[in-house]
Amino acid sequence: MTTPNATSLYKTLPLATDPAVRRRYMIVDEPIVGNFRFGLLLEDLDIMAEQAALRYARQIHPDAKVVTAAIDNIIVRHVVDNDRDIRIDARINHVGRSSMVVGMRVEHTGLPATHIASCYFTMVARGGEAAEESRVLTPLEYKDDLERRRAEKALEERELYRQQQAALLEPPSREEYELLRHLHTAQDEPGFSGLKADRLVVDAWERMYPEQEYVPHRIFGGYIIRRAYELSSICAELVAPNRAIIAAVNRINFFHPVRLGDKLHYTCRVVYTDENFICVEAGIERISRDCTSKALSNSCLFTFVNVDAEQRHQPVPCIYPTTYAEDARYLAAHRSHRAMIGHYALL
Repeated sequence: MTTPNATSLYKTLPLATDPAVRRRYMIVDEPIVGNFRFGLLLEDLDIMAEQAALRYARQIHPDAKVVTAAIDNIIVRHVVDNDRDIRIDARINHVGRSSMVVGMRVEHTGLPATHIASCYFTMVARGGEAAEESRVLTPLEYKDDLERRRAEKALEERELYRQQQAALLEPPSREEYELLRHLHTAQDEPGFSGLKADRLVVDAWERMYPEQEYVPHRIFGGYIIRRAYELSSICAELVAPNRAIIAAVNRINFFHPVRLGDKLHYTCRVVYTDENFICVEAGIERISRDCTSKALSNSCLFTFVNVDAEQRHQPVPCIYPTTYAEDARYLAAHRSHRAMIGHYALL
């Protein structure tokens, strides 16, 4: 049996020593704080999680493929310094029947070491002729208390995530109802000039080509979530008076695989604001080449924070939903944001 430590992988982004790498991860060609492309980091995390899970699954099933099922909460704890090296560590913390929970840690190396973010990827082993059949995996062997605690924490985080998702389906509480009523009533006041949610939308189309493939006939999920993040950051700028930087990835779900030739329709919406924070929901719909099938490929919820040049939090305007669908998205983001603040002390 394999121990969690035996599944460990790491990768270093040599930002301090390689000017070409540093430039690739820059947002703008200016000396600003936090000048780092977080979307590319999402790609790196997905690749590392896939590599760790695939290596483990193929010890048992040589024909195995792995797919990303979900990415749990990513809290950005420190602003990235783009002239310091970044180390990404991946380790499988728990193995279920056909799924694996891969723990990821991102930090600046050197002194002082700085913890940037941690998260969990849920990966699923597939196989067979169409690579759609589940593959039964062998559980990990835990050698010490630290490995067991890591496994327990991974399961606790996954259960918390499931509870948060279940809570999103609950009907509004009295307090939530009053919040929504206030937002609608304000729109009836003379001279109302607030930001309406239906105006805060960014969308884009693209077709999938061979350079986006990671395995034959499958488009790389990391590329898709990078594109969703980049469009969401543009969407957040519709609201942020100063500069919107990433604070958290509330959730990313993978529902249907994307294949070569598919068209993707990205729709990003500002769905909620709270003091300094902006929540942007991204949905990605795939449409087959022959237009005979379409499905939701991914859904994402990103939280941005509005900051000034010194990275101090600055207020953002309230947004106003007008339709039932906008109310539902506002309420879901409100609950997700509050749950995350309560658990991770995001503020």
